[in-house]
Amino acid sequence: MTTPLLFALALSACAEAPRPQPGPLDGVRWVTYYGNPLSKRMGILGEIEPKAMMDRLEQQAVEWRVADPSVRTQPALELVATVASNTPGQGGFYRTRMPDALIQKVVDWARGRGWPVILDIQIGHSTVRAEVERLRPFLEQPDIHLALDPEFDMPKGRVPGTRIGTSDAEDVNVAIIMLAQMVEEKKLPPKLLLVHRFTEEMLMRYQLVRLDPRVQVSIIMDGFGSPALKRKIYRVIVKREPVQFGGFKLFYKNDKPLMKPSEVLEMDPVPSVIIYQ
Repeated sequence: MTTPLLFALALSACAEAPRPQPGPLDGVRWVTYYGNPLSKRMGILGEIEPKAMMDRLEQQAVEWRVADPSVRTQPALELVATVASNTPGQGGFYRTRMPDALIQKVVDWARGRGWPVILDIQIGHSTVRAEVERLRPFLEQPDIHLALDPEFDMPKGRVPGTRIGTSDAEDVNVAIIMLAQMVEEKKLPPKLLLVHRFTEEMLMRYQLVRLDPRVQVSIIMDGFGSPALKRKIYRVIVKREPVQFGGFKLFYKNDKPLMKPSEVLEMDPVPSVIIYQ
C-alpha cells in the first residue's frame, strides 16, 4: 500500500499543472445508479431490466433537478467492474474482474442516454495500481471515471466480507496520479474519482490525499440506516475529514426511511454526488 518514489514525483508534478477544463463536479451534481448486471443483490443497476432501470434514474434525476435547480444534474451509472470474492480465484487475489464485454455493455447503455460511467474497484488482495491499469483502456475514454471501495481492501490472511477493509491515502494518491496521467497523455477532460467510506478506518491518513487539478475527488458516505445515523456518519467522515467534494449514498431497500432530496440538500457540505443502490 506504499507509493513508489516514481509515483510520488509524478504526483508532485501533476499538482502544479493547471486544470485544462472545468471539472466534472463544477456546477454539477451527479445522480447515479450503482451495481452490476450479474447480481440483483449489489444494487439497482442489476435489479431490473436496463430500460426500466435507466428510465427510473431519469426520473430520480428530475427530482434532484427540481429540489435544487441551481446546479445541473448529471445522471450516471456506477458499475462494479472488479468484484471482491470470498474465494482466492486465479492468482489468489480474492477478486473477480468483469469481462470487457460486460463493461462495454454498461458503457453502451449509458452512452445511449448521453451519460458517463464510473467503474468501481473492490480490490480484495490486489492493488489499486494493478486494477486501475487493467481498466486503462476504458478509463482513457473521456466519459468513463473511477471509484474505489475500501470496504473490500483486505490485508493478506483476511477474506473480503469477513470484516471491513481499509485503504490508505497513498492508495487514493496512486489512483489520482494514474488518472491525471491519462488526462494529460490522452488530452481528456478532468476525471472524477469516488472513494466509498462509512467508517473512519476505511480511509486512513485522509489529510495526506494530494489533490490534482485534473482529478476531482468525492468521498462517498456509503452507510445505510436511519436518516439520523446517516447524517451522523456524514458529519464524521465527510464534514470532519474533508478531502474535496462530499458524496452520499442512498439505499432503496436498507434506508428506513429513504431520505428525500430536500433532506439530503440540508447537509453540510451539500453532496455533489448522489448514489442509489
